[in-house]
Amino acid sequence: MTKFCITILGCGSAMPTTLHNPPSQLIEMNDKLFMIDCGEGTQLQMRKFKARMSKLHSVFISHLHGDHIFGLPGLLSTLSLLGRTADLNIYAHKEIDFLINPFLTYMGNHISFKINVIPINPHSEEIIFENSSIKIHSFPLNHRIDSNGFLFEEKKSASHIIREMIDYHKIPYHMIYNIKRGDDFITTEGDVIKNETLTVPGTPSKKYAYCSDTAYDPDVVKYIKNVDLLYHEATFAESENKRAEETYHSTASQAATIAKMAEVKKLVIGHFSSRYNELGVLLKEASLIFPETELASEGKIFEL
Repeated sequence: MTKFCITILGCGSAMPTTLHNPPSQLIEMNDKLFMIDCGEGTQLQMRKFKARMSKLHSVFISHLHGDHIFGLPGLLSTLSLLGRTADLNIYAHKEIDFLINPFLTYMGNHISFKINVIPINPHSEEIIFENSSIKIHSFPLNHRIDSNGFLFEEKKSASHIIREMIDYHKIPYHMIYNIKRGDDFITTEGDVIKNETLTVPGTPSKKYAYCSDTAYDPDVVKYIKNVDLLYHEATFAESENKRAEETYHSTASQAATIAKMAEVKKLVIGHFSSRYNELGVLLKEASLIFPETELASEGKIFEL
């Protein structure tokens, strides 16, 4: 089984505090390291939690509010100082050019790698990255400006052939690949050996969904149905419901309601308002609706 884990680098919101860093996460899948959002101080959090900057494959930016992007210039500069040569893809709304272009002008020829800005669609779901083992989707969220969530999906692996069956039926090596992908085996005598007797199922697909920043919006459920882990913002307690509506954020209860509607396996809440020095009230409100809820915290790792 390949590694699939999420490290929380920051789970605060717009107002800086000494308790929480601005939003950022690292997702490790199949020996690739992806970043979601890059708030101020993100590169320091990577150092603190011993993340390997050299492994960073791509950066995904949910929206262009400062608490989600102000860490990018420092991170990009440090990657160059470390001698990175591989391209870095940044998936974001096209308006991020206002930040990237001045940075490139300032750095001139001193940046050691190419930055590719890949625009994401703020209005519909799309697959923005895919290889043989990973699929990454973006989907629209409901916020004051264009905002997207992300779904990281580890594809289901091929079936595993039963070793004893290879010897018993004298299966040629060149046929194993197709059998693992569903073919039956036909012997030299013409007998058909059904695939289900030759194989056991592969590793099921695992999914992680990220929803921040967003108002309470049941429309998101169709994008995140049955995921193994959901990160959903819970900026406010229910007593601040009106404030949540005004700012297009969610309460902890609303995050839990979305998790319940989507029938996810586990919910992690974050993007906490600076008004909360103690997060017990948020956890309690969410857990009453969706018991499988945990609080995000810097350095916490969730393994799927």
